[in-house]
Amino acid sequence: MTSCSSFSDSKACRPADDSALTPLAADKAAAHPCYSRHGHHRFARMHLPVAPACNLQCNYCNRKFDCSNESRPGVTARLLSPEEAVDAALRAVAHMPHLSVIGIAGPGDPLADATRTLDTLATLREALPGMLLCLSTNGLALPLHADALAELGVGHVTVTVNAVDPAIGAAVYNWVDDGGSRVIGQEGAALLLERQEKGVRRLKSLGVTVKINTVVIPGVNSDHAREVAMAVASWGADLMNCIPLLPVAGTRFADTLSPGPDMMHRLRAEAGAIIPQMRHCTRCRADALGFLGEDGRLEDICGAPPVSRADAQGFGQ
Repeated sequence: MTSCSSFSDSKACRPADDSALTPLAADKAAAHPCYSRHGHHRFARMHLPVAPACNLQCNYCNRKFDCSNESRPGVTARLLSPEEAVDAALRAVAHMPHLSVIGIAGPGDPLADATRTLDTLATLREALPGMLLCLSTNGLALPLHADALAELGVGHVTVTVNAVDPAIGAAVYNWVDDGGSRVIGQEGAALLLERQEKGVRRLKSLGVTVKINTVVIPGVNSDHAREVAMAVASWGADLMNCIPLLPVAGTRFADTLSPGPDMMHRLRAEAGAIIPQMRHCTRCRADALGFLGEDGRLEDICGAPPVSRADAQGFGQ
């Protein structure tokens, strides 16, 4: 059994309020540790770092591809090819019976590297037909690929929505890359918001469970959580995860203090009156492995005996 680290307030292990989910969404979330208030002690997750590129520069993000000493999104010890990722997944399911979900969450945006991401997911689906698959994205390219994700059986998608007011979004994002053209300021934030709404609505029409991540930045969007909750709930999102800013060296918000427990408790209460809240996020690396709250890495499984795809067919059922 793992220890549980929570950033909701001073109390450990504050669960996602999946009791407020619809019965269908709660059933789908039951074995996903990031979506279920009961599942994060019993089920493990695996992140495959196959997507290095990003189509958006968030002012709190600094991606690293050879990092072993930081525990945060956007970092990995190394990048994997789709083939290496599937091999690692086969090793993991053979030696980790509690592994219930495999996801792609970076270290860039998975849909900025759509070919690598979709190839990885397609091979995983063929090799592990019963495994839960998930993905985390900023949503910019989501309308282009929502149907493909659903067709591959990706049942859970997390979309990071930090603002639903372009004036606020302009302070969160440095630039948006729209097919090779960089868009800045409120225009870029408005474009991102339009794509996020379109993508979430399409996923929901296809029966995909959607979680919204919102990074809370004091003095920027810290009074905006309720408005984000109202908007994403109207799009049909199932769950929201308010994440306190983690100041990272080399970013615009490197010297901004992380919001304290009182602020996070208040924001989650306000947003929670509108949409169910996840309260046990541990801000995972792009190569995370194991239970939430454990500092497991993909490297931990690389030395395990190899497993053929034929032998792996019975796993993840």
